[in-house]
Amino acid sequence: MPVSKAAPSMKKPQEASISITGLAKRFEKSPLYQNFSLEIPGGQITCIFGPNGCGKSTLLNMIAGLIPLDSGQVRFGGRALKDIKIGYVFQNYRDALFPWLRAIDNIKYPLSSTGVSSRQCRLRAEELIHQFDVGFDLNRYPYELSGGQQQLVSIMRSLATKPKILFLDEPFSALDYESTLSIRDKLQDVFISTGVTIVMVSHDLEEAVYLADNIVLLTKRPTQIAEVITFNAGRPRTPNILSDPEFVRLKAYSLDVFRREANRS
Repeated sequence: MPVSKAAPSMKKPQEASISITGLAKRFEKSPLYQNFSLEIPGGQITCIFGPNGCGKSTLLNMIAGLIPLDSGQVRFGGRALKDIKIGYVFQNYRDALFPWLRAIDNIKYPLSSTGVSSRQCRLRAEELIHQFDVGFDLNRYPYELSGGQQQLVSIMRSLATKPKILFLDEPFSALDYESTLSIRDKLQDVFISTGVTIVMVSHDLEEAVYLADNIVLLTKRPTQIAEVITFNAGRPRTPNILSDPEFVRLKAYSLDVFRREANRS
């Protein structure tokens, strides 16, 4: 397993680590996962990447408790899912936001729906607005916002409860390039300031290596781990890193592993 050059490491909170043991899942009697195990460290960004149909989003949804396991166990620092706060950003942000609520109320919703006072909701929303340096009107409805603005609102909403773990399912796949660059950098800033564990599914290998501390490369189904590649570059990462020799090497190596698994019969 290739490991990049050393860089200052961030704190890795044990409580936000994820341990997947003996996971199994079948669809229509066809095995998708069999005896699948993975350790995801806390306080880092982990990207899941693999061939089409290998179940990347399904894996994310099983870890997050949105899809039941057939067997196996997922623990969060030794605890059950119900005992830890998580956030989730869906791939289809247009369907994820409530169209009848203004953007600001979408952001507050995870708090207001659990009885948090309006004052505390407002203060937390203001904190997120400052953190993300929001420059558009959050009193508009989702349909009045651009795709990038809607996805930013989705990310802010997912962080409203100050989760220990943030799941993102291909968060940039439906965005234009300019929006992707902007939100990618804002997400990285939030990660640096909060240390939240991020687990992300990506279909873009360059994006995965750019953002991640760990790239989990999956095989074709029944899905196993091909390799876990570690990239210890410092943060914040800027576009200059795209020409860094270690970045280029790890991206090329990851591509070789991906091609090997995608072409495996």
